[in-house]
Amino acid sequence: MLPATTTVLFDGVCNLCNGFVQFVINHDPEGYFHFTSLQSEMGQKVLKAHGLPTEQFKTVLLLENGKLYSRSTAALRIVRRLNGGWSLLYAFLLVPTFLRDPLYDWVSRNRYKWFGQQESCMLPTPELKARFL
Repeated sequence: MLPATTTVLFDGVCNLCNGFVQFVINHDPEGYFHFTSLQSEMGQKVLKAHGLPTEQFKTVLLLENGKLYSRSTAALRIVRRLNGGWSLLYAFLLVPTFLRDPLYDWVSRNRYKWFGQQESCMLPTPELKARFL
């Protein structure tokens, strides 16, 4: 069964991705988002259910109201819900995806080189455990 909550799926060994998850947690005081790594059992179920590769983790995904968003659209839909003025970035959704996604893909291709990666997925603190699937 796929998650019924709004869920951010991320590359669990990517330092940039883990930093983004921490950023979202810190700017989501109402706990709107839940999280799971793409490598996890739930992440793999979501990928399979949507016909996506289960071994290539090139994008953050957002599962919201049963619909799966990826790349820049996922990132913008996530920041739309954050406090601290970050929701203003949602205006970039007006920029066509054929312009937004190449920039997203460039960062994605270079994220391990620029930010590094971990040996294993991060483990949430006991306080945050309820927000991870």
